[in-house]
Amino acid sequence: MAASTTKAKQAAPKKTGTRKPAKKTATKRRTRQTGKKLVIVESPSKAKTIEKYLGRSYKVVASLGHIRDLPKSKMGVDVENDYEPHYISIRGKGDVIKGLRKEAKKAKAVYLASDPDREGEAIAWHLSYLLGLDPKAQNRVVFNEITKDKVKNAFKEPRSIDMDLVDAQQARRILDRLVGYSISPLLWKKVKKGLSAGRVQSIALDLIIQRENEIKAFKPQEYWTIESEFQKGRSKFMASFYGTKQKKQALADNAAVQKVLAQLDRDGEFNVVKVVKKERKRFPAPPFTTSTMQQDANRKLNFRTRKTMMAAQQLYEGINVGKDGNVGLITYMRTDSTRISSIAKHEASQFLHKEYGAEYAATKPVKGKLPEGAQDAHEAIRPSSVFRTPASIKDYLSKDQFRLYQLVWSRFVASQMTPEVLDTMAVTIDQNDVQFRANGSQTKFAGFTKIYDKTEKNNVLPALSEGDVLKLNKTDPQQHFTQPPARYSEANLIKALEENGVGRPSTYAPTLDTIQRRYYVKIEARRFVPTELGTIVNDIIQEYFPDVVNVGFTAKLEEQLDATEEGQENWVKVVDSFYQPFSKEVADAEAGMEKIQIKDELAGFNCDICGAPMVVKMGRYGKFHACSRFPDCRNTKPIVKEIGVLCPQCKQGQVIERKSKKNRIFYGCSRFPECDFVSWDKPIGRDCPKDGHFLVEKKVKGGKQVLCPNGDYTEDKQK
Repeated sequence: MAASTTKAKQAAPKKTGTRKPAKKTATKRRTRQTGKKLVIVESPSKAKTIEKYLGRSYKVVASLGHIRDLPKSKMGVDVENDYEPHYISIRGKGDVIKGLRKEAKKAKAVYLASDPDREGEAIAWHLSYLLGLDPKAQNRVVFNEITKDKVKNAFKEPRSIDMDLVDAQQARRILDRLVGYSISPLLWKKVKKGLSAGRVQSIALDLIIQRENEIKAFKPQEYWTIESEFQKGRSKFMASFYGTKQKKQALADNAAVQKVLAQLDRDGEFNVVKVVKKERKRFPAPPFTTSTMQQDANRKLNFRTRKTMMAAQQLYEGINVGKDGNVGLITYMRTDSTRISSIAKHEASQFLHKEYGAEYAATKPVKGKLPEGAQDAHEAIRPSSVFRTPASIKDYLSKDQFRLYQLVWSRFVASQMTPEVLDTMAVTIDQNDVQFRANGSQTKFAGFTKIYDKTEKNNVLPALSEGDVLKLNKTDPQQHFTQPPARYSEANLIKALEENGVGRPSTYAPTLDTIQRRYYVKIEARRFVPTELGTIVNDIIQEYFPDVVNVGFTAKLEEQLDATEEGQENWVKVVDSFYQPFSKEVADAEAGMEKIQIKDELAGFNCDICGAPMVVKMGRYGKFHACSRFPDCRNTKPIVKEIGVLCPQCKQGQVIERKSKKNRIFYGCSRFPECDFVSWDKPIGRDCPKDGHFLVEKKVKGGKQVLCPNGDYTEDKQK
């Protein structure tokens, strides 16, 4: 027994000895872990990119956006006590906040690295409050691009939270809350539940309705043109009627056209009386701001504003590009500046010299003019490295990411290039004091158009000199009518808001999204059309809250918010100067506004359940048919549009236009579910002469085309 005990005692130290190093290592590992520096950003992808650059001594986590905000259930602003906001933790963020507190407690130091703008500064301030950090501590880190050098350098120069930026964000948030939570309940009470109003969205809606009213009031005016084909030798070219006796003349009607034609001897000689040859330069546009990126992406890529900003955010925060790992591909995407750093300019110059030659690299690149009120806080949107060409990383990007990156990269590189040089020729042709003019151009040097914004095909005129004699082949008088102004596209509306000084880069996407979600506007052929509901809401705001839709007033308010950001205005005074007159308007509207009854339009048929008349109702996604006895009878039917074509499958039902859950138009049989015919393309009621399959009308670039879905037959394109 004793021997075994002794053995046990002797053996014990060996066991303890083998465990001790492991215990010591674990202790060291825990010490090393608790000694890490914590960095808090908004998104996991951004966290992943930054953590790679900072190394093992840092841990990077995400707050997943804002973590505190005003409550949804009430105003949350004490108007009697200097507009004191009552912030609460955002519902659903409890676990995130708990995790951040846990990480902050064991961290050696905490850095707040949210985005470099008002919203990012406010997120950092709310984080410092929840984590018990000193807002005056040097723990705020900002960078305009997520690249290794920029991130590491930013951590060498942390600063304290900029309360001027925070106050500007608070002022905007409080102003929007005061407007929304004052007007919206009135709209709910007087018009319809679920409605809302906001500062910038109300102006956007008003602009759309103003344009619609201009279109309705427009009276087209007739005018004519005379296009003529002339010939010199074997060369033919087109020229347009200019005027008579060297004076420009408009052709108001056919009588004026016939008078001009009567002066001409069509078989006689026409003389070239003037030839002006010039060299013209076309300069590239500056790099993108948020607004111009949204506009170009809408025009060239057919991207909605929200889609553009989502793809841009992903490119900024970092994409895994193979051996280099996660890399931020573009600079910060919320900016109103066209400024470019000297390092980026030098890198672009190196790239152009290497890839295209010195003649394509501009010695003095174009400088964009800042819009009035622009902050110039960040650089323009550009690639973080110009040597990372779109082709070199295409395999690592989604289709949308690639197309937007290619647009940003090309625009930036083009901005650092020499202008396009064109040879132009203006020719005046005369006979019997009747003048025609022809303009031609030909690219002499491609310049920036080598990679971006290529001009349309050259219009090359034959070699012409003064005194040359020409032959008239044909004349083509054409009647035209002046057109009303076009409805706003997303690109044009953003441009209008920016030109009027309304909103800022971060506000455009949510503004356009809101007016569509509320069904104040709908989109037809990529253009905004106001709905009946939107018009009613706009009329109410126009009558009772004129300052809210006053472009000049709102632009001045934006300037005051910018001044608050610069520390030149007190945010409480800015809010008060708006709220005092606004609160009186709210009181007057409460007393004077009558309840507006949106009358239901009869559908023209009865409910197939209870027999009561069906009516047209307006819902979130548009109009639909519903029983007039609602809520006693809840029968509803979608409003369908027949296209006048018999179903090619069952030959009994009519083909009707339907909408998918994503609001995309498709075509189906009216006898569904008995007949399950569906087509994304519009059937036209004819069969293919080759295989008998029904033909469809498909949208293609430049118009529409009739074709067979099997690919055996195609008709000429119709514009």
